[in-house]
Amino acid sequence: MIQSPLNYTGGKYKLLPQLLPYFPPEINCFVDLFCGGCNVGINISANRYIYNDNCKPLINLYSVMQRLEAKVIIEKIESLIKKYDLSDIKTRGYDFYNCSSSNGLAEYNRDKYLKLRADFNCAENHDEDYYIMLYVLIVYAFNNQIRFNRKGEFNLPPGKRDFNQKMQKKLKTFIGLIHEQNVEFTSLDFRELDVDRLNKNDFVYADPPYLITCASYNEQDGWKTNDEIDLLQVLDELTSQGIRFALSNVLEAKGLENKILKNWIESRPAYKMIDLNYSYTNSNYQRQNKEQKTREVLVVNY
Repeated sequence: MIQSPLNYTGGKYKLLPQLLPYFPPEINCFVDLFCGGCNVGINISANRYIYNDNCKPLINLYSVMQRLEAKVIIEKIESLIKKYDLSDIKTRGYDFYNCSSSNGLAEYNRDKYLKLRADFNCAENHDEDYYIMLYVLIVYAFNNQIRFNRKGEFNLPPGKRDFNQKMQKKLKTFIGLIHEQNVEFTSLDFRELDVDRLNKNDFVYADPPYLITCASYNEQDGWKTNDEIDLLQVLDELTSQGIRFALSNVLEAKGLENKILKNWIESRPAYKMIDLNYSYTNSNYQRQNKEQKTREVLVVNY
């Protein structure tokens, strides 16, 4: 399996062995409505790909990766690392920074990272170099995540890792793949999906923010009840047009139940629901002697 260079919250890399066997063996156009890190699309075969996400900076970053060669992008990344004097484990090792892999590089990089973040948030020219700067921020950010505040400012603190050999290899592989694929990157609201562009040979995958869980992509009321309802209506429309889809979602989490999703599935016997093997015990289990599970499912219409 190929892993995205972006550690996108909710990414499906670890679930791919369970997901992919249920996907159609032959796909003309693969549409990922909420592509995030693109872990799914880079691991399937199709004639054409549409990666969509409403996070415009993310899509613009992908577009830069699509236009530039990996060598050029890595040279720009290395130049920024030197400019801001950020850590470079692959050439200097942890001892140079008086730290270890376990305690990480956040303390060393803090002031340098905050300077980079401030310059990024103040930048007026959103050119290719701006989005390379965004990638470097993501690499050095907490858990390699992406988060913007209401003002559109990147606001994550520094993380423990840097642009190490593993990260560089993942980036090279990813760029190579999107150069080989017939790819279109879009940043649209999922309601704007043009169903008329699709036919029975195409396949739509939807992995939306989960209504009953909370993550960085779902903060600031990022996904509400009406969004959930509208998405399910879009999927029903696909079915009416004979277009195949697969939906990843969560039915239960931390004692909550997604009743909207449950009722929708139960009222559509033609749809198939697959339980995925994913559960966790929350941190209070030992004290409370109570297990709380996340029930993640895949729903398909074929």
